[in-house]
Amino acid sequence: MYVVAGVSGQTGRAAAESLLEAGRPIRVVVRDREKGEEWRARGAEVAVAPLEDAGALSRALSGAEGAYLLVPPIYHVAEVLAVQRVRADAIAEAIGSSGLPHAVLLSSVAAHLSSGTGLIRILHYAEQAIRPAAKNLTILRPAYFMENWVPVLGEAREKGVLPTFLTPGRPIATIATRDVGRAAARALQEPATGTRVIELAGPKDRTPEDVAQAVGICLGREVRILGLPIEAAVPAMTAFGMSENAAALYQEMIAGVNAGRIDFEGARTPGWQGTLDPIDALGPVLDAGGSEGV
Repeated sequence: MYVVAGVSGQTGRAAAESLLEAGRPIRVVVRDREKGEEWRARGAEVAVAPLEDAGALSRALSGAEGAYLLVPPIYHVAEVLAVQRVRADAIAEAIGSSGLPHAVLLSSVAAHLSSGTGLIRILHYAEQAIRPAAKNLTILRPAYFMENWVPVLGEAREKGVLPTFLTPGRPIATIATRDVGRAAARALQEPATGTRVIELAGPKDRTPEDVAQAVGICLGREVRILGLPIEAAVPAMTAFGMSENAAALYQEMIAGVNAGRIDFEGARTPGWQGTLDPIDALGPVLDAGGSEGV
């Protein structure tokens, strides 16, 4: 039996669905029981355990062959890194106390770096905290999520533009969250011995213009990129509800992407490749009329 956290989000849902499709028994970890009812109806066990509660999480991990774990994003608190360190420490404690044979941790491209990466810094911390606690550990480091474009899809639908702080014309590695979840399910079923790092990317690097073209195909209209100065990221993100601290970390992260600092560690780590393109990732959201964040 495998434990899957984050099933209310994109990668956790995809991991759980992949395991169920493979006929594997799963236990999902949710913050409140109501969020687990869908999964119970699909044959999964449900454990209620906030990820910052090491004792409850340890009980949720008990008896499992492996678990997919992550530090969920949180953007409204005054000190993001401090709050997330508490969660990472609790996950590490739960892995150690439960005797979990194999953990799969969602990290990020550039999490091998300790500074200059903004929000990714918490995942560097999480990797360092969890490594000594895990008997066997797979660290997944995916590229930039295609679904990061979801919050501005409404602008594309209404105005024919995709605003972005990414550098127009510059290709970067991207991946769909469904591909990440499927990779997590694969890693659980092909467990590591010791610690391994797997870098994840989609079929090819994409420019913002590539994404705009894909969104335009889905909408049946021309869509163009609207490049925004990186200095505008903090006021824009606070307007969306981020704290000043979270917005500053977001700006640092995007600046790192644009400068090429946020990139894969390199040939020392094996890589897995996803199959989904921007139409696969964003088309279902557009078909459903959605433009909210993920």
